[in-house]
Amino acid sequence: MADSSTLQNITGTILLAGAGKMGGAMLSGWLAGGLDPRRVAVIDPHLSPEISALAAKGVALNPDVKAAGTVETLVVAVKPQLFREAGAKLKPLVSDKTSVVSIMAGTTIASLQEVCGGAVVRAMPNTPAAIGRGITVAVAAKNVSAGQRAVADALLRATGSVEWVDDEGLMDAVTAVSGSGPAYVFLLAEELARAGVEAGLPEALAIKLARETVAGSGELLHQSELAASTLRQNVTSPGGTTAAALGVLMGEPGLRDLMIRAIAAATKRSQELAK
Repeated sequence: MADSSTLQNITGTILLAGAGKMGGAMLSGWLAGGLDPRRVAVIDPHLSPEISALAAKGVALNPDVKAAGTVETLVVAVKPQLFREAGAKLKPLVSDKTSVVSIMAGTTIASLQEVCGGAVVRAMPNTPAAIGRGITVAVAAKNVSAGQRAVADALLRATGSVEWVDDEGLMDAVTAVSGSGPAYVFLLAEELARAGVEAGLPEALAIKLARETVAGSGELLHQSELAASTLRQNVTSPGGTTAAALGVLMGEPGLRDLMIRAIAAATKRSQELAK
């Protein structure tokens, strides 16, 4: 999580463009981490009641863009397909010294520089950010200063951990693994419950067992220093029930082949979105 002192020490204006689920989660993390609400402005034509209520704390909602002047940090959290239109409206707020932090999937640093300008940080968070347990991967353009990177890191870290990479080419695979990854885990819970029903369990019980098993196993993985493979082996007795099931999941074709194909498909789609 972010060092709260870093958030508290931010003195410039933070403009959040797009306050949907991910943007809203980031904003909540910032304020919980001690960022002065008066440092934050939000632009979104469809503000939720939760975001609207933040006006009482000092957050500026849909300020007059023309009168706002340039901002120190612009966080772009709009839908990628809306970026060209939204970015053109945001460009007057951006100077060469403005840090532009994007969390849009498939939107390259070059595209951001073309549409908005500024010193660009491209980041890919995921939905567990909503509970402060996200993982974000970020890459900075060459003109991003150490100070701008520190501010971006603090803003991103408010919703979970952050990893920095130097090669933007990795971001499509990052999107496929961690950006889209929560959906794969939720699918596992769905199908585990469905299989339980097929095995004769009442539906409500199967759903609860699957949900709690996936959630609990995730927390064990989070807290343990052991590798996932070791944790798996610890559950698996030779010739037992788990081994019988893993014989199917790890057979040919098995989960490994399916996951490789799934990640490849998501990576390819991310590359297509960037064109």
